[in-house]
Amino acid sequence: MIVAMKKVSLVVQQKDVTQTVEGLRALGVVHVEHQRAPAGKEVEACESDLELLDRALRVLAEDVFSKGVKEPAAQKAEDWRRTALHVVDTAKRHENLEGFSRQLENRITAWQDWGDFDPAAIKELREYGVFVRLYSVPANEADRFPRDAACRVLFASRGMAHCAVVTRREDVAVPFKETELPEMGLAKMRGRLEENRRVMAGLAAEVRLALCHRKCLEHHKAQVDTEREFRRAVSGMGEAGELAYLVGFVPVDKVRDVTTSARLNAWGILVQDPADDDRVPTLIRNPRWVALIAPLFKVIEVVPGYRELDISLWALIFLSIFFGMLVGDAGYGFVLLGLTFLFQRRRQAKMKDDSVFILMYLFGGCVVVWGVLTGTYFGQAWLPRGLKPLVPALRHDTVLQGFCFFLGALHLSIGHVWHALQRLPSRTALADAGWVTVLWGAFFLARTLISGAPFPGFAKLFFIVGPALVVFFTSESKNLLKGVGAGLGNLLLNLVNSFTDVVSYIRLFAVGLATVAVADAFNAMAADVGFGSVASGLIAALILALGHLLNIVLGPMAVLVHGVRLNVLEFCNHVDVKWSGFAYRPLKGATHG
Repeated sequence: MIVAMKKVSLVVQQKDVTQTVEGLRALGVVHVEHQRAPAGKEVEACESDLELLDRALRVLAEDVFSKGVKEPAAQKAEDWRRTALHVVDTAKRHENLEGFSRQLENRITAWQDWGDFDPAAIKELREYGVFVRLYSVPANEADRFPRDAACRVLFASRGMAHCAVVTRREDVAVPFKETELPEMGLAKMRGRLEENRRVMAGLAAEVRLALCHRKCLEHHKAQVDTEREFRRAVSGMGEAGELAYLVGFVPVDKVRDVTTSARLNAWGILVQDPADDDRVPTLIRNPRWVALIAPLFKVIEVVPGYRELDISLWALIFLSIFFGMLVGDAGYGFVLLGLTFLFQRRRQAKMKDDSVFILMYLFGGCVVVWGVLTGTYFGQAWLPRGLKPLVPALRHDTVLQGFCFFLGALHLSIGHVWHALQRLPSRTALADAGWVTVLWGAFFLARTLISGAPFPGFAKLFFIVGPALVVFFTSESKNLLKGVGAGLGNLLLNLVNSFTDVVSYIRLFAVGLATVAVADAFNAMAADVGFGSVASGLIAALILALGHLLNIVLGPMAVLVHGVRLNVLEFCNHVDVKWSGFAYRPLKGATHG
């Protein structure tokens, strides 16, 4: 859930500004709201250092320097700034040489058919009255050179003749555009390219020597970032004569820490509820089992607004169901569980939070459960002897489509019921009840239009009662005409959307069906090849491995595209979550290590 915040204003003397911010940094609970744009030499120096460290760490992460290289034991850099500068400068030289080498390769490709010659020698011949020029002309026009010009076709390609023309005079008129000589001959180009590659290899080796300082640079980056926030907090304070003031936001359960510190340090303090127009940061705290979904929101970088709702619980429940349906194969589920276990064993010691692993175990388990329910084990076209779907009806398209529409109506209805509970005791909560009614009417209509199920007579009432509640209770206005007008506008804007949102859950059926179809197709291809010989057996095994590996990779991608969308877009539209927030980031002390 989203933690309630208090707005805290502190007033201190100008001479105590730095000491005050230092004290707040030690508390580590105040999210500072700058009263003016932070500026100053200290801020600029920190930002410059951060930029340098970012560039150095990006270089050390590049494949050209780190791929295939075993991570060396971490070492502390004697001068981190000099180390970072050396890494950045060395990588820049490597980049410049790489660009020049590509140009050389292109020139070698362009000139290799001309043969090896020395452009300097050609220029020197001019002093002796011998003028050598190069031309590329249409092959059928190679005889148009003047009679006093000796022409020799060196090679021809793609209908063009590439010629060397020798004259005794510089002013001989030639009806073609001359090809400019290269700066150096082929031998020199190739020599320069080889030299560049040797230098680049040496530069890459220099950068790799700094890989042992990666942890040190990351540590200093965290320190500099913390110092920057401290300097920004100091320079961002407001001023009023000899006084300075700071405004920030504190979780309600941490306000006592701030007031106690204010009393001990003789700060003037005012604690109040945030105003409606305040930009309040969002802090989410959930039980550990609900917080499993938090890494997903970090990946897609969305934060609900302070006055919005935290959908973590419902996202965890429904995304788990969606994951199971979209991947939908028990065999793939066991593979995901195994991969998660192996990755956890390798990486757990380096990760402070194991939520990602537990989340993947949950998702993998849901895939296994759905696969068992539908009898899907690396496809449905075959089943191991004795294994049957626990719910055979889920293998019928119309049943599965209806289940998807049911999930959609249920998911979106939960959003409106939740939103209505937040509105109580306002009568506008009845408008959400109206939308719940409309959603279930859309459910029955979708079953009829898409799955061919009969439309029940009672469902017609849903399209009468629901719109009426929306029209009459959307607005709290005491003016009947204004209230009805607002409700009618809301109905017209969202009635069709409610139907399409319910229908959009059919993507769970479509993507799941595609997963099964791909698996069955590769199984059939492998069966056609057969296992009658060693060669055919290897080919069939390769087809099976590649096909199912493709499905295993595409499955989680489908979840990110479709499963996440149904939660953060469709569901959030109905619960009025616009993801307009920004994360609570309190001023904290420097890191050590």
